[in-house]
Amino acid sequence: MVNVIIDGHPVTVPEHTTILDAAAQAGIKVPTLCYLKDVNEIGACRACVVEIEGIDQLVAACNNAVLDGMVVRTNSPKVRLARKTNVEFLLSQHDSECTSCVRSGNCTLQTVANDLGITSLPFERHLPNQAWPQDFPLIRNNDKCINCLRCIQICEKVQATGIWDLTSRASHTSVGVAGARTIQASDCSLCGQCITHCPTGALRERDDTDRVFDALADPRKTVVVQVAPAVRTAWGEPLGLSHDEATVGRMVATLRQMGFDYVFDTDFSADLTIMEEGSELLDRLAHPEHGPLPMFTSCCPGWVRYLKSHYPEYTANLSTSKSPHQMFGATLKSFWAQRLGIDPHDMFVVSIMPCLAKKAEVDEPNQNDACGEADVDVSLTVREMCRMVRAEHLNPLALDEEPFDQPLGTATGAGHIFGATGGVMDAALRSAYFLATGENPDPDAFRDVRGLKGWKECVFDMGGTPLRVAIASGLGNTRRLLEALRAGEVSYDFIEIMACPGGCAGGGGQPIHDGCELAGERGDILWTMDANCDLRFSHENPSIKMVYDEFFGEPLSERAEELLHTDHFGWEMPLAPAHA
Repeated sequence: MVNVIIDGHPVTVPEHTTILDAAAQAGIKVPTLCYLKDVNEIGACRACVVEIEGIDQLVAACNNAVLDGMVVRTNSPKVRLARKTNVEFLLSQHDSECTSCVRSGNCTLQTVANDLGITSLPFERHLPNQAWPQDFPLIRNNDKCINCLRCIQICEKVQATGIWDLTSRASHTSVGVAGARTIQASDCSLCGQCITHCPTGALRERDDTDRVFDALADPRKTVVVQVAPAVRTAWGEPLGLSHDEATVGRMVATLRQMGFDYVFDTDFSADLTIMEEGSELLDRLAHPEHGPLPMFTSCCPGWVRYLKSHYPEYTANLSTSKSPHQMFGATLKSFWAQRLGIDPHDMFVVSIMPCLAKKAEVDEPNQNDACGEADVDVSLTVREMCRMVRAEHLNPLALDEEPFDQPLGTATGAGHIFGATGGVMDAALRSAYFLATGENPDPDAFRDVRGLKGWKECVFDMGGTPLRVAIASGLGNTRRLLEALRAGEVSYDFIEIMACPGGCAGGGGQPIHDGCELAGERGDILWTMDANCDLRFSHENPSIKMVYDEFFGEPLSERAEELLHTDHFGWEMPLAPAHA
């Protein structure tokens, strides 16, 4: 332990503690821009500089450790002047048109500049004005980039993808796609973690809200919206609602008030996915010629993109089951359109997802099985949904709670947990056990698959047959697992992968809270919903039974295969030279 004095406050902290962490323990906030704990601690932005007694030069608080007897001043006149000058230099290379920025009001750079009292820019402005394809799901605006390198570090260290890199040199240095490629030709999985870890508006999702507003205004369209499991854990955050206020019922009422004709729960199709995927797993176990093992879950399009570009030899191991929202889209434009007696071409299906990769998934050429057009027309992030709520001037707290529309609005606890890492595996094992034995297991029998550990493995008794499973979240952990699998160091029957750390609860389309990782907290909400649910098995969902009885027949039937399954070889991902 070492003793230091920070702004006159004596603090005792463990040896090797950074000045930043020591100040935080004393209740003193030091501003940061480039800092991401354990990921980006490079002191590049110089917003966190502090003064140390006896040393002339200011030092970065984020990557310098305290020493015994050190006296630190975090906000002396010298520090404030240097900090303000540093940020003014950053702003000279930043597009400060905050009124047209999606991060206005939730931008770390804006906050730091406001706190420093910067009301004018003394330096001449230089913007790179680099072109970017505006139709790609991920949008980069280098005019807003401050070269903090967070996107590079999160993509390399956490997601093991290496999409971003520094380009050019000296005053022309900027962040761009590695290897001088275009983003379309890169291996980007569209996990969106670079967006949620960017301190400014340099990275964002393509805004598709106008397409949805146009559909809502078109009297010829029946506009249907479905909401993913993880959305209910976070939709109220940008709107200033507490978790208790941001109920599922208020979310449904808000969407209905916006003009959607039907509001459905993607958790229903999560249950549908379990029926198809669980049946497929048992079929592969009994008939290896029907598909190789281990079988991978295919619910996460970011993971599917990653596998197809980095480990394409495992493409056949993917479950052929579509992701839940794509299953729902196909069901809506077939079964539901038929029941309503409308032309499926006049139905416009919107998915609200905690995800960026689903924006690309809806446009895949073979996700159009119901009527020849896209099964899902638009996928919105949670952030886009909240922008629409604001644009409509809606106050969710003023609305009475409303239920999802029926009969496709009923879901089980197994469907709810799809948004948390381990949830797909837990839900699948519950129903796979039933399908294999004819009996329900304890709904918590597979709880060992839960938790935020990046790579988990378990063996479960499935009615006398051992089943070896693994769960990974975050593409860095996924790479470790796949490399071990490729080397023959591990062997499994069934593997769940989610591209984002912590699963969809920490997805790249979720609300942004700079420096806070909320996947665990949001995931806990889903596990609690499951525990409190009367129905906890997908195969007991009465709406699932109805849709099979009236339309699909049974899991893996010819109609189910046509509408609810896909050919992962039907589209390609660009391969980086290193993987070609």
